[in-house]
Amino acid sequence: MIQTVVKRDGRIVGFNREKIAQAIRKAMLTTEKGEDESLIYQIVDRIELKGPEQATVEEIQDMVEMQLMQSSRKEVAKKYIAYRDKRSIARKAKTREIFLEILEAKNNDVTRENANMNTDTPAGMMMKFASETTKPFVDDYLLSERSKWAVKHNYLHVHDKDYYPTKSLTCVQHPLDRILNDGFAAGHSESRPAKRIETASVMACISLETVQNEMHGGQAIPAFDFYLAPFIRKTYIEEVKHLEEITGSDLSRLYDHPFDDYLEMPLEGLAGDERLLQHAVNMTVRRTHQAMEAFIHNMNTIHSRGGNQVVFSSINYGTDTSAEGRCVIRELLKSTYEGVGSGATAIFPIQIWKKKRGVSYLPEDRNYDLYQYACKVAARRFFPNFVNLDATFNQHEKWRADDPERYRYELATMGCRTRVFEDRYGEKTSIGRGNLSFSTINIVRLALEVREIEDKNARIEAFFAKLDELLDITAEQLLDRYNFQKTALAKQFPLLMSKLWVGCENLHPNDTIESVINHGTLGIGFIGLAECLIALVGHHHGESEEAQQLGLRIVGYMRDRAVEFSEKYQHNFSILATPAEGLSGRFTGRDKKDFGVIPGVTDKIYYTNSNHVPVYYHCSPRHKAEVEGPYHELTRGGHIFYVEIDGDATHNPKAIENIVDLMDKYNIGYCSVNHNRNRCMDCGYEDAQPNLEKCPHCGSTNIDRLQRITGYLVGTTDRWNRAKLAELNDRIVHK
Repeated sequence: MIQTVVKRDGRIVGFNREKIAQAIRKAMLTTEKGEDESLIYQIVDRIELKGPEQATVEEIQDMVEMQLMQSSRKEVAKKYIAYRDKRSIARKAKTREIFLEILEAKNNDVTRENANMNTDTPAGMMMKFASETTKPFVDDYLLSERSKWAVKHNYLHVHDKDYYPTKSLTCVQHPLDRILNDGFAAGHSESRPAKRIETASVMACISLETVQNEMHGGQAIPAFDFYLAPFIRKTYIEEVKHLEEITGSDLSRLYDHPFDDYLEMPLEGLAGDERLLQHAVNMTVRRTHQAMEAFIHNMNTIHSRGGNQVVFSSINYGTDTSAEGRCVIRELLKSTYEGVGSGATAIFPIQIWKKKRGVSYLPEDRNYDLYQYACKVAARRFFPNFVNLDATFNQHEKWRADDPERYRYELATMGCRTRVFEDRYGEKTSIGRGNLSFSTINIVRLALEVREIEDKNARIEAFFAKLDELLDITAEQLLDRYNFQKTALAKQFPLLMSKLWVGCENLHPNDTIESVINHGTLGIGFIGLAECLIALVGHHHGESEEAQQLGLRIVGYMRDRAVEFSEKYQHNFSILATPAEGLSGRFTGRDKKDFGVIPGVTDKIYYTNSNHVPVYYHCSPRHKAEVEGPYHELTRGGHIFYVEIDGDATHNPKAIENIVDLMDKYNIGYCSVNHNRNRCMDCGYEDAQPNLEKCPHCGSTNIDRLQRITGYLVGTTDRWNRAKLAELNDRIVHK
């Protein structure tokens, strides 16, 4: 006798006789003879009594078909079968429509969900096929009822849902010294420890590329300068040994010669050891430059994820003051400034300058000259971005200027904006850690649902009540995903869980990763603070002090709840200023359909990213910093402050320095500067002419604007979705 039913989404519910009766009745009513109540319940009784204790929906429908075929009403059976087939086709129709759009290489929001992915290639198509079929599986079998409800009704977005079943984590900051000093195994081969700068550069690429295939987010190196610095000295010694071969003399006395810097200089007028030393230095600098060129080139050409996209890579640097570290930084910046190929701006890696008073920011600092050069490079090439190690929330009590391994206590950022530093279960550090997963809540919808409440205080309190419930649902969803991720085996992530993740050295291949992944973070993101505030009080935070105070109260409340969740669930919960790309228009479309076009809220096809002042709002960089700065301390899962500047910034690095000064003044954690940059898609020529229509180098009219989409650059806006293109067109210069 049937007691329970397994539904298509995996839920188990009680057997309901009336649902079967209603389905048979509907089929009968489409025939000439109409319904037969007696026959209906005869069939229902037989199915209930003869069926197994627990049956699936499909098994019950098969039994209904069999009973109808054995009855005197075979025409009803035909109608029932036809209706069942129609319902099955309807369930598959959406998937079919999406597949056809992928097959036809259509430019739409499905195929342009990720601007760094080329879905027009065979590998790209294959990934999208897998992605679009996996997401419904997650909805049906891996999300709880509350989470599924929140997703279905446009309150919640689960990021990287297509990777959910793989149990993969989001991102990690590579402890590259483990790779360079110990070597590693990747694929069917092993790599020995590095002995020179060229090898170190290649191994850094391989580490990033390999682990990109094991994770669904980005890859970063937290201290690129510190990690590669030892190989400058090794390369220098190798050059001295070459001189020994040439001269036939013992030059071991030069191996440990102290250098204040590695600078390429002419050999004219030099003799003896002085000439030999300079020659070895010159060769070392040249090889370092070539190694940095190769690193940048590889990060823009080596594809991961089935050959479909280049690695979402980031590198942090700027605080190694040793002669060797400075050499790495200088040659990296030089290579970046020169560009790749025919001089095009490199899209990856996202480069991040570590701004630190006493080290890399003030005129008297050892690395101040390199900081100025970094600003010059950023003025031409967008990168590096800047992370503020002096921000109150980015400081570490163990950091000491004379500590040769001080980088262990320096915050490193993932280029898109993800921040991982504090750890309830270990030392505060970014190294060997990352985000596990994150989900974003639609705070605009909550505000829209209460906007008809006339009393302002009552309206705001009703909003917070809804926010409270949605935060609970989101935390539970992230916890569910964590509990699913932790069951993965270490061998499923061959490099990540053997060399990179903190604590992985204690794992055996068949151990689960549960004992180590709690060092990661669970991020609660949000989108559309500006639109949320307009819906609640009529103004956004850039134009109203009242709105600003309410905005800080909202995000501060979310931060406080994240602290509660960390205590309650014993995990590292944090609030993330979501870098919405595909999501930028997804929430908006449904809200516009449900609530109509509301000026300042749903009148565009995108919501403003996280806590940013709207891109169309005219204000100065200083005002933008004053407004957005306070949110950085509250969003410790990640944030970014960006400024749009006018004209050709190539010859105006001071403009970049002025923005970094705002970071210092307003306690901003991470920032980038956007400016005009044209790129010929045929020959790679770049310049900053306004409204360039024809390439002065090759004559092509295939001109694109190089732009930052969230935290990273995209070489062509052809891969941007409609919402992000609309946002790009609305961006104004801050002046």
